[in-house]
Amino acid sequence: MFSAPDPGLLRLRNSLRAVLGVGLAVAVAELAGLSLTASITGGLAALLALFTVLDPSVRRQAVTTALLPAAGFPVLALATLLHGVTAARDAAFLAVVFCGVYARRWGPRGHALGIFGFMMFFVTQFLHAVPGQLPELYAAVGLALLAAGAVRFLLWPIERRTPPAPAPPALPGTGLARPTTRQAVQATLACAAALAVGQALSDDRWYWAVGTTWWVFVNTVSRGETLVRGFRRVLGTIIGIGAGLLVALPLQGAPAPTAVLVAVCVFGIFYTAAPSYSWMMFFVTVMAGLLYGLLGVLDAPLLLLRLAETGVGAVSAALAVVLVLPVTTHATNDALIQRALHRVHAATADAAARLAGDPAADPAPHAAALELLLARVRMALAPLVHPLSPFRARKVRARQVLALLDDCAREVRGLVSVAADPLASHDARLAAACWRVEAAVEALTAGERGLAPAGADPAPQGAAPGVPALVHLHGLEKALAEIAAPLHADPRSKLVTA
Repeated sequence: MFSAPDPGLLRLRNSLRAVLGVGLAVAVAELAGLSLTASITGGLAALLALFTVLDPSVRRQAVTTALLPAAGFPVLALATLLHGVTAARDAAFLAVVFCGVYARRWGPRGHALGIFGFMMFFVTQFLHAVPGQLPELYAAVGLALLAAGAVRFLLWPIERRTPPAPAPPALPGTGLARPTTRQAVQATLACAAALAVGQALSDDRWYWAVGTTWWVFVNTVSRGETLVRGFRRVLGTIIGIGAGLLVALPLQGAPAPTAVLVAVCVFGIFYTAAPSYSWMMFFVTVMAGLLYGLLGVLDAPLLLLRLAETGVGAVSAALAVVLVLPVTTHATNDALIQRALHRVHAATADAAARLAGDPAADPAPHAAALELLLARVRMALAPLVHPLSPFRARKVRARQVLALLDDCAREVRGLVSVAADPLASHDARLAAACWRVEAAVEALTAGERGLAPAGADPAPQGAAPGVPALVHLHGLEKALAEIAAPLHADPRSKLVTA
């Protein structure tokens, strides 16, 4: 988790910025004299604004952030007004679930607005908010979004040189053939089941089952991805509850240490989100326990109920993706891997141009995008490499592909580092090596096996110790040559290993 690659310290900077943004949002709410309920709501709104808004440009991120109240305020009003009307509240919650998932068809902006709307309904259940609190909830969310926006766009505009996290690839189709529509149906039915069973376990804390089901579906497309994500959510929750019994329970809401630990949890959520969903859920669970302590309702049975509700939500999601309009993993995996290879191509071309003296060429954003894409590839391939997967040959192939893509990313990082050195000079052999790498990527993404571009010089057998860029380019050539076999092998054939 903490040793995962972090090019340009992007995850570290995003995590520190999140702590600053959430802390500022809560401080502003407290200074405005708002209640604890409103302050917690504001802190969550700031966290969501920083976590879910992932448009490809800073300008579009600012627009999406400004639109969050349009999605959140009506849902807040609906949830508080229906708080005591069980049947109507449940029906409204399921409608919000469907609309929130369906909105993903409009890309990162729809994705962020859908999550924000869902979480505004969720937080009113978590805090038992009533209509009389609605004005201060609006004030807290508005102030929080201003605080988060000020940190993100004025004080620490990290995205000006880094790409957004890639969303699941858009697959073709209309109606129920469209993945977002299928997932909206799946998620709504799964949440309905989780809601029913969750309420049978607890009339007061049933919403954790629905929340678990919702988040299991976020950033997943295929059946396998969703099943693995549900397992990891339960695992992270179990570990987090154990930590909560040791840390949050003894504190019992003491303000100063609780605030410090919540800040640590916010950092952990952002820092671990890409490399480890289980660890992210660990920090989410510990933070929830700390907030329950602030509200004065934390005890051991409550944490155990949280675990039971999480299990209900994960099982509901698993049944839905297996039984209702299931989506297989092959198309998702192929699209993500091809996008990762194209980033290798782009990073190589820009690095070569930079070394040739073009100051406008910058391979760093492509390298950062490659790292984020590889996180998505790992998620997509997780069902195949999981220890419980019965498909041995596919498991070994998937591990080979992941290892070789990691090799590509490592060589790209090295190439970017060399290109950033102002003392690095151009070598005549760089152009030929870059051309071979680009041709290899084009052959792989065209689906051709073992193709060498016409007229290409063979790759040198040895590295060029005096030219670091060539060392990395030769490493890329080797990884790309080796990845062709597992990438293009027939998944039904027997595995042949060297």
